[in-house]
Amino acid sequence: MITFLISIILLVIAYFTYGKFIERIFGPTDDRETPAYANNDGVDYLPMNKQKNAMIQLLNIAGTGPIFGPIMGALFGPVAFIWIVVGSIFAGAVHDYLTGMISIRNKGAHIPELAGRFLGKFSRHIVNVFALLLLVLVGTVFITTPASLIDILLDGKVAFGIILSAIFLYFFLSTILPIDKIIGRVYPIFGAVLLFGTAAIGVALLFSDYKIPELSLQNIHPDNLPIFPILFFTITCGALSGFHATQSPIISRTTQKESQGRYIFYGMMIAEAIIAMIWAAAAMSLFDGKTLSEVIATGTASAAVNEIAITLLGAVAGTIAVMGAIILPITSGDTAFRAARSIIADYLNIGQAKVFNRLAIAIPLFVIAYALTKIDFNILWRYFSWANQATAVIALWIATMYLFVKGKNYLVSLAPALFMTYMVFVYILNAKIGFNLDLNISFVVGIILTIILTIFFFKHAKKNKANKLKVDL
Repeated sequence: MITFLISIILLVIAYFTYGKFIERIFGPTDDRETPAYANNDGVDYLPMNKQKNAMIQLLNIAGTGPIFGPIMGALFGPVAFIWIVVGSIFAGAVHDYLTGMISIRNKGAHIPELAGRFLGKFSRHIVNVFALLLLVLVGTVFITTPASLIDILLDGKVAFGIILSAIFLYFFLSTILPIDKIIGRVYPIFGAVLLFGTAAIGVALLFSDYKIPELSLQNIHPDNLPIFPILFFTITCGALSGFHATQSPIISRTTQKESQGRYIFYGMMIAEAIIAMIWAAAAMSLFDGKTLSEVIATGTASAAVNEIAITLLGAVAGTIAVMGAIILPITSGDTAFRAARSIIADYLNIGQAKVFNRLAIAIPLFVIAYALTKIDFNILWRYFSWANQATAVIALWIATMYLFVKGKNYLVSLAPALFMTYMVFVYILNAKIGFNLDLNISFVVGIILTIILTIFFFKHAKKNKANKLKVDL
């Protein structure tokens, strides 16, 4: 329990200290007009208040990540706590803040456009493919996982196809309608359910007879999977996630003032890390590694979520907590498709003020997503995990380029960029879905590739600085 409480305290303190430090490095100013006003189109660009933006950002970035990821990460044991705390403070929250603020300074640009500006035109095309792959996979996974949770909650009394269709319809409407019509109205309600359910799980755990394990560096994964690199691809949204880089620009288009950025972007990542800590601790307390692995195997992490909630809170409050877990993927899936629509529209330069233009992009996206729901969840998740962290790496390199060219302290984004670049290389070199090399060989080759990439990056960065690249539009 001491490890858990200290971890929560460190996360809260980090918002007021390291978060403030990152904010000073970036240098927000309220003298600049934000895209919410400068590009107001009544659909994607429009001003919303700070609290509403923060709640939408939290629900956008959270998905199943801070629940499903930590539950699966709990298989490694308390070492997972380290990655959640250190990862979110020094990588995830920095990633989210800088991505959101750089987007604000560049007319609400999405990650592919930012990559084109800061990493070269060719990067724009590559990142566009990566981002769309990631978003469609996320959208699809976040249709199937809440549907499975609802199916468990209703004890199979409603046909699974009906549940799936209802979620599809909600996603479709949220993708094509102005952001303040559905998302802006229902998210505060969804957020209240999520926060109540999560807080209830945390409090119940603290006062229960279950013991939260203390910190240990021992890897207790029942399948003996290596901590490096697997843990960093298992717990993503609760520590560092490239998916967030596709979501922050959505809110950069509705933020009223730059000074609100730390609360909206850095703060909500810290809040997500706290959610992750609570569910990881609950999973470690209620199950041993073997039992947890069996529960996950029988019904994905959805089964573990349901058992944890009902065991700790009882039928009524437990159901509310499960509803909070259902809300997370739903409120990330809708904006995943919304971000995909926006990215395609920006890439093809298609204005989104007209409904027809939005439909022309959205309909094919949902046709593809429907086809992907027929594929096994675990296969989708493996590809999502790698694409997700590869996108995070790209976003961190973009942030590093921005800070380097502006003559600011770029080490704050370079350090996590180097670490996660190495992990991304090692993972794809070793994984069966990648090159299937021996892990030790992958570690060596990963270092070499990371060094080569870093050399190329700084050559390009120095050229950009010499040419006085305009980083703020």
